[in-house]
Amino acid sequence: MAKRNEWRSVATATGPGDRAVVEHAVRSCYRRAGLPEPERIAWVRSPLEAVHMVRTVGALGETGACVREAVRNAPWAAERARVHAELGPTGFGEHWQATGADLWELTSTVIDRIRAGVIDAAASKREERDEIRLLLLDAALGQHDAAWLSAFGTDPGDPLDALAAIAAEAGWWWPYEKVALISERPVELHRDEAGRLDRADGPALAYADGFALHAWRGMPVPAEFLDGLRTLTAERIREEENAELRRVMLEYYGYDRYLDESGARPIHRDETGVLWRIELDGDEDVAMVEVVNSTPEPDGTSRTYWLRVPPTTETAREGVAWTFGVSAEDYAPLKQT
Repeated sequence: MAKRNEWRSVATATGPGDRAVVEHAVRSCYRRAGLPEPERIAWVRSPLEAVHMVRTVGALGETGACVREAVRNAPWAAERARVHAELGPTGFGEHWQATGADLWELTSTVIDRIRAGVIDAAASKREERDEIRLLLLDAALGQHDAAWLSAFGTDPGDPLDALAAIAAEAGWWWPYEKVALISERPVELHRDEAGRLDRADGPALAYADGFALHAWRGMPVPAEFLDGLRTLTAERIREEENAELRRVMLEYYGYDRYLDESGARPIHRDETGVLWRIELDGDEDVAMVEVVNSTPEPDGTSRTYWLRVPPTTETAREGVAWTFGVSAEDYAPLKQT
């Protein structure tokens, strides 16, 4: 568990790492792969800046071929094969679930977001996007390789110790024959309780050169969209044509507040609560059940809750039952005395 938590911290670390440690480990990776050390190691502030540099230097023929397969993929594949042979298919699956599986779910989303953000920022034409997509595949992922590194031995003397040393101190890096480009880690990272990129008042992930990703509860959003959340109105929400952005607006604004200010009407009520429905153009309806907590607050008042339920819900009872994972017919709460 301690090692698992260590690698989780690596995956979410921000700020500059120890460059001397990283450069020593990079050279070690080349030597172990039977390759000459790179003629030059250069640092950049973000994956976006790295791609710009690779396009410039590569066009001049100064990088040489990509050696990612030799310095990163081959040693990892050999270690994976060793552990797989030792544990067997079932044992290896259990080992992965106990080590890197959960972390990979978190980091893979961030990896995809960074790639998409770099492509959007650096390319305007389709052929450029294809070129940059291929350049991004040349990269070893540094700290974002934490999930699979957590599943193998990375202590000094282990086959993957140099790769682990790079991951612990740096972001993505591009290994070429003549040049190794290394990106610093981000300077800011903001996540919600589920580990998703999330921030309402600025970038959720930001690098020193200004490259940044904005997100609300994991969903990519434009920077200017977040600026408008503070001045939202029910009318502005209704006017939004993008269904996904409208859902973000509703979550930020509050379904209960939107119901109140949009003049929505209840469509069903019974002893369990009140069912409300919001009709949205170009998107599925939003159904909410208004329920009152049967246990009074310390001041004697009863608190109202809003439960999001499937849009096909027809009765309040059906909606409340759905939140407990049972049908309306099987829902039989104990009466409180």
